[in-house]
Amino acid sequence: METTAPEHIQHSHDEEANSMFGFIVFLLSESVIFLSLFAGYIVYKTTTTNWFPAGVEGLEIKEPGINTVILVASSFVIYIAEVFLARKNIWGFRVFLLLTMMMGSYFLYGQAVEWQGLNFGFTSGVFGGTFYLLTGFHGLHVFTGVLLQFMVLIRSFIPGNYDKGHFGVAATSLFWHFVDVIWIILFSLIYLWQ
Repeated sequence: METTAPEHIQHSHDEEANSMFGFIVFLLSESVIFLSLFAGYIVYKTTTTNWFPAGVEGLEIKEPGINTVILVASSFVIYIAEVFLARKNIWGFRVFLLLTMMMGSYFLYGQAVEWQGLNFGFTSGVFGGTFYLLTGFHGLHVFTGVLLQFMVLIRSFIPGNYDKGHFGVAATSLFWHFVDVIWIILFSLIYLWQ
């Protein structure tokens, strides 16, 4: 005799699976936007004779490199937070989620400091425009990820909220990994391929 899950549990699982599918489709659409921007950057870089604005010979790589390491490491930290949640250790989950938020916030701070020190602006030729567009659009995604993590953290204080299903946590974590992968590509294009 085959046993099946009660209808309300099955419905909840189907709803969570549908939500995750919709979220993955959303991330794919975001990927298309970023890929379009990357393609435009590559076309402009390979066809523009004076790529950097006047007086600019290249970008500093040390500080953005440190920020990159911090952002990429934060993907491992949010994964650890998920592991703690799966083991029903809510305090461990909160600590590692908060650490992820701090790392993401530090990345944004580092980007703001970098922007302050640059001697070119958004209107400084094609390079200036594409640089600020790409890094700014990505920064917006990092900011969104930190806000999502904050909401997930706040929800962890509602008793029993994460006892059944963790779609919000899983989606937030997946979004964060997406943001990190996009930055690796962006960092390679802008900073390493000068």
